[in-house]
Amino acid sequence: MLTSDFDYDLPPELIASQPLPDRAASRMLVVRRDKGTVEHHRFCDLPLFLSPNDLLVLNNTRVVPARFFSDDGSREILRVDTLGPLLWRCMVRPGKKFRLGHLVFVGGCMGTVQEVSDNGERLIAWDRPVDEEKHGHLALPHYMGRDDQPMDRERYQTVYAQAAGAIAAPTAGLHFTPEMLAQLPHAFVTLHVGAGTFQPVKTEKVEEHRMHSEWYEVPAQTAEKIAKASRVVAIGTTSMRTLETVAREHGKIVPTSGNTDIFIYPGFQFCAVGALLTNFHLPKSSLMMLVSAFAGRDLIMRAYQEAIQERYRFYSYGDCMLIL
Repeated sequence: MLTSDFDYDLPPELIASQPLPDRAASRMLVVRRDKGTVEHHRFCDLPLFLSPNDLLVLNNTRVVPARFFSDDGSREILRVDTLGPLLWRCMVRPGKKFRLGHLVFVGGCMGTVQEVSDNGERLIAWDRPVDEEKHGHLALPHYMGRDDQPMDRERYQTVYAQAAGAIAAPTAGLHFTPEMLAQLPHAFVTLHVGAGTFQPVKTEKVEEHRMHSEWYEVPAQTAEKIAKASRVVAIGTTSMRTLETVAREHGKIVPTSGNTDIFIYPGFQFCAVGALLTNFHLPKSSLMMLVSAFAGRDLIMRAYQEAIQERYRFYSYGDCMLIL
């Protein structure tokens, strides 16, 4: 199976670099796996496709401002993980300005490069805490072609975000309003979306790709609700990856936490999820492979082509797809 099998051409003007004023105003492409059909709806129609005993499972991670610039503007830091109050694991650029022992200043705080990893990440120790609310920026996906704006602090966040720790938003959840969520049976998991979400699949053969690891948690209340549901509707690929990880490791959904590097591509046997709401994904990405595993590659590629013809809005701030 080749990575190029999951490629498609997208007109640049279909990339949604700004959100709609109304979260729930997005369009929704409905893909029916049993019939092999594609339908066009609005996100507000979602309740029409749910049964009384369905359960929506959403990722309640909260995006943190993890992108920082040095005081002189010459260097950029993306905090990948916080190892202690003053110790960060980071992606940096340009790398030549972050050699071992080099200093960097953010908001007057002094950081020292203590370690340079083989994968290019740096371990940076600070002399005092950096004020992330004042100096941090949201790490918006590169395809938006812009830096974050004040409105992104609220809009690039789900209305139910609670557990701080993600670098990127679980974007399928961005469509929900409090009013819509209140009328639908739902439960939460947590998966902190990491920097790996920006990493492309670089291997020619799909099977040779190695996924990044992300921390997840399934609360006891969620496991109990899932046990009583007739169908689990995963809201976003992060919720799906969490549930399928737990189902594989334990045979069912149980209260647990840990790290997952699960890679879902065609041939994967799903154990926990019966339907998926997701946004549109980048060509040749691991998430294109995930939705192709769930719905079949041919059907997904046909659905994407129809979405392009119908001028859907793509990616994080774009429209969504419901796979039944």
